[in-house]
Formats: sequence, structure tokens, C-alpha cells
Amino acid sequence: ADQANAWPAGKPYTRMPAVPFPQKKKPCVRSKRKKKPSRGEQKRWASDGGGGGWPSRVMVLPATPSRDAGAHSRPSQDGQGEAGPPRPRRPPAFYSSVFAQIEEVGWGQLVSATGDDGVSCLTFRVMDEQRRHHLLEITLPMNYPACPPSIAADVPYLPKLQWSESSRLKDVLCQFQEHLKVLQDYWSTMDGIDKALWVVDPTKPTYAMSHHRIALGDDCYILLHVDTHKPNSLPECRFLGTDGKLERLIKNWRKNRKRWSADRKFHENLATVLDFALPQPPSVSIKDDQQADCGICYATHLPVDDELGTQSGCAADYKCENPSCSRAFHSVCLRDWLRTITTTRQSFDVLFGNCPYCSEPVAVKSTDS
Repeated sequence: ADQANAWPAGKPYTRMPAVPFPQKKKPCVRSKRKKKPSRGEQKRWASDGGGGGWPSRVMVLPATPSRDAGAHSRPSQDGQGEAGPPRPRRPPAFYSSVFAQIEEVGWGQLVSATGDDGVSCLTFRVMDEQRRHHLLEITLPMNYPACPPSIAADVPYLPKLQWSESSRLKDVLCQFQEHLKVLQDYWSTMDGIDKALWVVDPTKPTYAMSHHRIALGDDCYILLHVDTHKPNSLPECRFLGTDGKLERLIKNWRKNRKRWSADRKFHENLATVLDFALPQPPSVSIKDDQQADCGICYATHLPVDDELGTQSGCAADYKCENPSCSRAFHSVCLRDWLRTITTTRQSFDVLFGNCPYCSEPVAVKSTDS
């Protein structure tokens, strides 16, 4: 194969010059000279806002709201945003009328005046027959006095206002005072419960509360709901505690509930129905909820144990005399703690030492007798 393809002998060999590969020529692009517009085109551009000259090559895009436009947008100077219509404003006659009505009631009874316009929400102080202070909040609608105002107060239920276009603020306060007269028996009953019984919850009752949780001893409680319309009637109740200790209470309640009399006091009726003496409220006055627990054992009540004797199930019965401390203790816990301190002194049957919290002098009997 190599001999067949070999160059023939005797034939001269000449080298051919290299020929470049033909390349495609680029077309010659000549810049076209901008044609001068005619006079008609110039007039048309002038009418479109071009100013009579050459047309501008700047592209104008329509404004689109950005993602952060709402965060950086500012209201207009007149206070009216684009979100909604402007707020309606009250006429000047409204303010003069409200001020005149407050004058009728008495500026001394006005506690505060708030709202968008400064007088749309008024708070008045009202005193009932037992010299209890109540706050009545009156909200005036936009179309006042055509529409009646709305009221709010710390009472079990609100009265239904009798209103007409000629009514005034003093009429609202008069109707509220009549409503307070109806609630006097209810509040007197609740005050008697707070004074005579051991109320565990609420610790700071309000005039609107009708539920009370009362301690019965042995880790048993009764949850009472007093009828606001008939406070001296048999209340609704629910017993709380262990099943073994509640059987006797529930049995006595079902058997003796017909012995409830509206002529007796509430705590007397409750003791009669349950058929045992109810525990008295703690004698220690506590400033707040945290001081209700013993400062040593951190429990509200001692455990029910025969070894504790008369102190069984007792609440904190000793309080530090330092006004800045006023920490409550079980006398049993304080006595046991003082006995472990080497600096404690004993004189006859009294232990003398220092308060565990403020180091002020304290004294407690060494025995329960």
C-alpha cells in the first residue's frame, strides 16, 4: 500500500504555496444619518409635551408600588391617608353640650376624660349608701345624644338605661345610683362572708365577683356562687378535696339544705347545712399573696397531723413586726428554726431570736400551751 501511494520516480516534486482559507467578509454597516423631522412632526411633538425639539429617547415607566413602600410611606400633611376616608368630626355644639352636662353633674365627680376627641369617654366617681366608691365609665357615640351612651362599671350586672334624645349625663348617673341600691344586700352578704369565713380565693375580691372559694379544713374547700338577685338564698356550690373527706360534707349538704333560712346570716346558714363549725379566717393580716405562705416551710397551711395538736392545719399565725418585712410564719416552724440557731436565748417559756429575713428581734413561745 505504501508503494502504490508513493510518488512516481523521475517526476519532479514541487511545493505548492499555502493558500489561506477564505473568510466571510462582514458587511459594512454605515451609520444612517438621522433624518430631520418635518415641520408637522415637530408640531405634533410639541403638542405632546416634547417642547418642539427632537424626541427624547428616555423611556418613562409607570410607577409601581415597591414592597417596602408601605413601611416607608408617610401620611399626607392634612392627616388623611389613602387607606380610607377621613374620620368624621364632631360638631362644635357637641363639646359645648357635653361641658354643660358635666357642669350639671359636678366637675368634682369627674375622674378622667379620654377618647379620640378628649371627651368621648368619661369616668365619674359614684358613692353608694354604704359609702362604697364606684367608677362609672360612660362612652359617648358619634351620634350622641340621638343614640344612648354605653356604660361600664365594676358591678355584677349593668342596668338597662332608659334613654331619649332629651336625656343627659345626669340621668345616666341617677339610674346607676338606683342600680347600686338594688345591689346593697348582695354586697353586704359578700362582706359578711369575707369577715366571718376563711376565703382562700379571691384574695382581693372586687364588687363584680360572685364566686368565693372557702377553706373548710383538712384540705377541703367549697366553691360558692352567690345569687346576685337573691343573695340570702341557698347558693350553688361545689366541693373540692379528696374523695374520702368530701363524702361527709356532700351527705350533710344534701340532707340539711332545706334548713337554709333567709332570715339568718350567710355563714350561720352554711355552718348549719354542713353541720360543723367552720374555721375562722387567719388573724394575720397579709400585705400580698407572696407573704401568705410561711417564710420557713413555704406552705400556706400546716399538714393535718395529730402530733401538731391545736396547730394542725393552721395557717401562718405569726408576723414579723418590722414594717418593711412583715413576713408571715407558722409559730411551730419559727420555734423549730430558732432552736437550731446558737444565738437564740430562752427566758421561761419564750424563745428570743432574730427574723430569718430581716434579722429584727422575734419572740415565740417554746410550747403550744
